[in-house]
Amino acid sequence: MENARPTARAPLRERFRRFAHATADRVGEPWAFFLAVLMVVSVFLIQNTQNRDAKALHLKLDELIRALEGARNKLVALEEMTDDELAELQEQFKRLHERHPGESQGSRAA
Repeated sequence: MENARPTARAPLRERFRRFAHATADRVGEPWAFFLAVLMVVSVFLIQNTQNRDAKALHLKLDELIRALEGARNKLVALEEMTDDELAELQEQFKRLHERHPGESQGSRAA
């Protein structure tokens, strides 16, 4: 014999069931599939543009590093360094900044 005693959870469970059913019906429609594909393509295009911009920026910085006398040319290949090497380099720049705080704010006069 089934227990037909109403509980406080029953209305919530029924609302969730109706919501899940309606969502499943909507997601299965062609327009929902089209929107999903459109979103994936949009994300791909945005990521591609960002990667391209980052690569161009890195190339410009590489050129500036190579052109500056006294610059450390090993900075050109930062992307190839390990996390430990990057942490050490960051610590070096921190110590440099502490020794010469005005230089990091553009105090180099022409």
